[in-house]
Amino acid sequence: MTRSSVPLFHGVITALITPFKDGEVDYAAFEALVEHQIKSGVHGLVPVGTTGETSTLTMAEHKSIVELCVKTAAGRVKVIAGAGSNSTAEALELTQHAKAVGADAALVVAPYYNKPSQEGMYQHYKHLNDNVQIPVMMYNVPGRTVVDLSNATVARLAQLPNIVGIKDATGDLARASMMRLEVPEDFALISGDDPTLLGYMAHGGHGVISVTSNVAPAQMVELYKAAAAGDFATARAIQDKLINLHKALFYDASPSPTKYALSRLGQCTDEVRLPITACAADVRPKVDEAMRLAGL
Repeated sequence: MTRSSVPLFHGVITALITPFKDGEVDYAAFEALVEHQIKSGVHGLVPVGTTGETSTLTMAEHKSIVELCVKTAAGRVKVIAGAGSNSTAEALELTQHAKAVGADAALVVAPYYNKPSQEGMYQHYKHLNDNVQIPVMMYNVPGRTVVDLSNATVARLAQLPNIVGIKDATGDLARASMMRLEVPEDFALISGDDPTLLGYMAHGGHGVISVTSNVAPAQMVELYKAAAAGDFATARAIQDKLINLHKALFYDASPSPTKYALSRLGQCTDEVRLPITACAADVRPKVDEAMRLAGL
């Protein structure tokens, strides 16, 4: 893959939920959700990331959702298919599938539970780089994986032609500035943490893979645009309306509050799959209030 002088990915990229109905994937609701996201101005979509409950989907469901997202998006926005696993062989299979069905890239979380070394994580991503010709975005979320891709490992991987960016969900804003000094200019620095997007952009970030944009896509796009233009006064004003929603969507195990919010908007049911349970009764009023404050 030929690298350009600007990042391949930027803006608001929605980490899509996977709608369920009566225990099955609701493909019609998923297609409608994709259409709504695109009409709201988002720059990209991530089907079957962790917000998409990929850990409780079958392999067939996972692949079908990626295919439907690519087909529905039809080139209008970028599709970054979730392809992470703590098995390198399985991550390769999912990345190869993403390539085969026309996804623009694969999002690959750092291998969880195994607790690989920095060298192990480097080799995991290098194996994908060497065996599939598709852009790969790394995903660093130590709170879930119990491993942390160091800046040194990220910088090393950023030299590989197919490793094009990182979703950084560490919440460490200073890390973004340090990382920016060590990676190529075209390496995409994407926040994976909605509440700190505003600060991440100030540190030189290029956008967000967002949970909040499932519920408030147009508002998240406006926040990004203001920050990208350096209009941080406007960006802060938008953030003030969204900050309670950013937080409320994680008052219970994700994505149950997000699915509850979307059910209130009539876009899907609030069904999740065990071991995630439906949004708790005491959390629902907090989500309702956060939606009201966000103008929803």
